[in-house]
Amino acid sequence: MQHYLTPDLCDAYPELVRVLEPMFSNFGGRDSFGGQIVTLKCFEDNSLVREQVDLDGTGKVLVVDGGGSLRRALLGDMLADKAAKNGWEGLVIYGCVRDVDALAQTGVGIQALASHPLKTDKRGVGELNVVVAFAGVTFHPGEYLYADNNGVIVSASPLTQPA
Repeated sequence: MQHYLTPDLCDAYPELVRVLEPMFSNFGGRDSFGGQIVTLKCFEDNSLVREQVDLDGTGKVLVVDGGGSLRRALLGDMLADKAAKNGWEGLVIYGCVRDVDALAQTGVGIQALASHPLKTDKRGVGELNVVVAFAGVTFHPGEYLYADNNGVIVSASPLTQPA
């Protein structure tokens, strides 16, 4: 498991990184994560999140544009456990999560806006691997994301943690 320090990555690659506005909190059991981006766009419906965490996520980070909704949780303990078991490095959710005490025990990184106890509707609505934008950054599928307790950064190419 690779450990990333976003300040060091920003110092080493200032021309390559895009830094998200500081609005995310760490809810996962890993305080640092990084990998290739898979994007989802969904609003108060986590059907596609459920589908993706069931797949092999080795080396990948799921970036979920939940429209910034603070009314429903797009991720809970069961889906986080699936993500960890299927090798996902982490998830960045522009929306809410729930079951926060359990999330902190899972082997996956999770950054989200807030916690909310209400689950989403399951309507099968959403888009996979589309360009999404939030927190002042545009995310393209296949780019790379790195996160720790300092913040979240994105790069078009993979970055190596400086020694």
